[in-house]
Amino acid sequence: MCGRYSLLCIDDLGRRFRVSNPAIGFRSHFNIAPSTEQPVIVHGQGTSLIPMRWGLIPSWAKDPAIGHRLINARAETLLERPAFRSLVRDCRCLVPASGFFEWKKQGDHKVPYYIRVRDAPLFAFAGLCDTWKSPDGTQVRSFSIITTRPNGLVAQVHDRMPAILLPEHEERWVAPFPPRPDDIPALLAPYPEGEMEMHRVSDRVNSPVNDTPDVIEPVERL
Repeated sequence: MCGRYSLLCIDDLGRRFRVSNPAIGFRSHFNIAPSTEQPVIVHGQGTSLIPMRWGLIPSWAKDPAIGHRLINARAETLLERPAFRSLVRDCRCLVPASGFFEWKKQGDHKVPYYIRVRDAPLFAFAGLCDTWKSPDGTQVRSFSIITTRPNGLVAQVHDRMPAILLPEHEERWVAPFPPRPDDIPALLAPYPEGEMEMHRVSDRVNSPVNDTPDVIEPVERL
């Protein structure tokens, strides 16, 4: 799964993703946790940055607490799960990121690692999004990060990784027309391990309260 990520270089979002509106009101985060509001890129009247809550609340949900269970969506079963099938057709998005965290089990302890794309301050996770309306009429826009099998690097610490889109696949993922089912495995394949790097980080990342640069600094490089 992907349960934490970072998003830095906020001022470069507009240029990197060619969005029609700037990232006003957002700031860099080193330790993003579920249930927080983050910038997400969607295609509508042009490509735009929209604030959304991490943890998908489908439009049909009776209880918004379902969002706590839908922070991730498995690439292999997107077209099988009712919560995701229609969203693959109609509500795909890009989730800008600078890196993500995974934890490796070592005995009774989980050791955190920070993983990023080498020489890429910003990249995009493939995501799904939806809008839920509460009984009082309040609308909540939310998203889920798609995960896939790990590449050789990430497999050293975890059996899943977020689906990082190749730059040339980003526009295809958010295009107005949905990808063909046969195209999805290639779009959501593990990112090339040779273009990524990973290092161990402090246990301080375990608490989302610690949203400071030191949580991504290396303790031990792999």
